Amino acid sequence: MMNGSWSLVNKVALVTGASRGLGRAMALALGEAGAKVAITDLLVEGRAYDPDRLGEYGRLGSHFAGNDGIKTLATADEIIAPGAPSCAMKMDVAEPEEIHRVVLAITKTLGPIDILINNAAVMDNLGPLEEQTHERWERDLKVNLSGAFHCIKAVWPGMVKRGGGRIINISSVAGLMGAWLQPAYGSAKAGLLGLTKSLAIEGGRHNITVNAVCPGFIATEAVKLLDQNLLERIRKRTALGRLGTVEEVAQVVLFLASDAAAYITGAAIPVTGGSDLFIF
Repeated sequence: MMNGSWSLVNKVALVTGASRGLGRAMALALGEAGAKVAITDLLVEGRAYDPDRLGEYGRLGSHFAGNDGIKTLATADEIIAPGAPSCAMKMDVAEPEEIHRVVLAITKTLGPIDILINNAAVMDNLGPLEEQTHERWERDLKVNLSGAFHCIKAVWPGMVKRGGGRIINISSVAGLMGAWLQPAYGSAKAGLLGLTKSLAIEGGRHNITVNAVCPGFIATEAVKLLDQNLLERIRKRTALGRLGTVEEVAQVVLFLASDAAAYITGAAIPVTGGSDLFIF
């Protein structure tokens, strides 16, 4: 457990989309710093799910649900093991009423939420513009942008009442540069940057900081499924010549959640290894 300005002892954090990958790493880092962490995801081990509904929210979810790749409860247990309180709950960020119910349950279980990490996202909608459908466009915005908006709405009044809070939106290098064959994903992630800056202005008078982290190509379970030739191309066009690790992104999130970042708000921090630089 950390001491000093990076310590999150007695803080309550909510991490969405934390069953694997970046969300899981962020939750573990926050727990290691002493926070009481609420893990939420659309999928929870041992819980029944509607395959059709899951398909609506992404092929990757279906893939990992089918091969024991979901670690929502396991992540909470891993945080609890050293002694930090934690809980895991099912939450669909596309459903505002469900968000409010879960936030209320977290507050009763762990206490009022001090830190919100908006990480839940879908990114499986690939194809040229002529193949993009209205339904997929709306789904991507609903999960990747509106989901963050509704989660913020659910925790904002409590943060205002208590005189402070930390909100960290997980955008993407795609939000900075655009995304080939992913117009909805790129648009939603860019929209998160606008939401971040707009709410940073409003939150400042309440001591609520709102920042964004923009990961590049990170070695998550999903990215590792990509074709090896494509991964090699990605490495070659990244200044550091490699993929990032989930822990490297989690440490930036931890910093922004801590008192060490008390004077940082409205920032969009690239964690890209230089993949957003002009490299050829």
